[in-house]
Amino acid sequence: MPIPLLLGCAAQLSYFNEQERALALLDEAKRADPDYPATLMSRGQVLTYMARFEEAEQDLLHSLRRAPELAQTYWLLSRLRTQTPADNHVAQIREQLARQGRPAADEAMLGYALHKELDDLKDYVEAARALDRACRAKRSMLDYRSEDSRRLVDALLASASPPQAGDAPAASVAARSIHTPLFIVGMHRSGTTLLEQLLDGHDQVKGVGELYDFTSQMRYATDHHCRGVIDATIVERARDVDFSAVGRGYLEKMEWRLGPEPYFTDKLPSNFLNIGFICRALPQAKILHMVRDPVETCFSNLRELFSEANPYSYDQLELADFYKQYRRLMAHWHRQWPGRILDVDYAELTRDPETVLRRICAFCGLDFQPQMLALTERKRGVATASAVQVRQGIVARERPKWAPYEAYLQPLIQALRDD
Repeated sequence: MPIPLLLGCAAQLSYFNEQERALALLDEAKRADPDYPATLMSRGQVLTYMARFEEAEQDLLHSLRRAPELAQTYWLLSRLRTQTPADNHVAQIREQLARQGRPAADEAMLGYALHKELDDLKDYVEAARALDRACRAKRSMLDYRSEDSRRLVDALLASASPPQAGDAPAASVAARSIHTPLFIVGMHRSGTTLLEQLLDGHDQVKGVGELYDFTSQMRYATDHHCRGVIDATIVERARDVDFSAVGRGYLEKMEWRLGPEPYFTDKLPSNFLNIGFICRALPQAKILHMVRDPVETCFSNLRELFSEANPYSYDQLELADFYKQYRRLMAHWHRQWPGRILDVDYAELTRDPETVLRRICAFCGLDFQPQMLALTERKRGVATASAVQVRQGIVARERPKWAPYEAYLQPLIQALRDD
């Protein structure tokens, strides 16, 4: 197989969180050409997901020596560890940003890398400038309007309905599968990865990761493909959907990912948009909603470079507006489906994890197991933006990460305060 095909196959396996299998193909590609930058970058990323940080750094530094112009290498390196005054890449990143003719995608990656490293060095004024430049570069690439998100939430509020006669009863759906899904939802960067890793420590739960499988079933049922989790067309056509078939299709298509554990996690934060459909299609599903301080949540989104997801997260006012729509919709789901959703407070989870996990286990029908708290012993790959952070264990912060940026974040803070 040619190296580009090996890299493509490895990427698909990594998307499925099959990191060991992805690494085997990347090892083969590296044997064929040990100096190819694309292989070194891909291998560094997969090794990061596997918490093999020192090996990842060696591959990324090798890539940097071979191709110092590749913006993604700096971005990946910046996230691997806390940078120090004696060991960082700030000067190199600034040199690359000074080059003329950089595409917006490169400028965004370099800007986010520079922000992360300056933040590590506690140069918050320059870090804010780098973040602002990165956000503007990324926002220039996106077609997004806040009114579209407002209209989508309006449509969900208008069309959502309680269980109807055609919906499958819980016993009927459960009889077709031995597995019960635990949906972990909320805003991105609200602690969903931490919760999934804790649940994965239970011997009755398999952590599967961020999945678009429920969205796929809604696309099949409505005969409509959309970008992202949901759109207005799916909401409109959902009036005529057979939700029993949606639930059945979802469970059947999930089987290949699962093991003998009776429970599995589906950790796609933006599934909060699908809660009404999930409740109708999967009456036995448990929905865990991560709740975190609004400013901390939004700041964490603002300083994260997503792929094509979350186009609202690169402008402070657009981000605040989306957060308001999220709060409005979650309040509606709680009213419409009382008892189906458990709010999990991130701050409480980090301060008193055992108490919160006991509450979660009781909600899900599980017995609490002490090994759930042994977060640093997990071997499972983590292919999310929290891949490095979650390996540090449970951290309760006395001072929020946004505090040094309070002046820069005034547009966001004021917009959230006006809610």
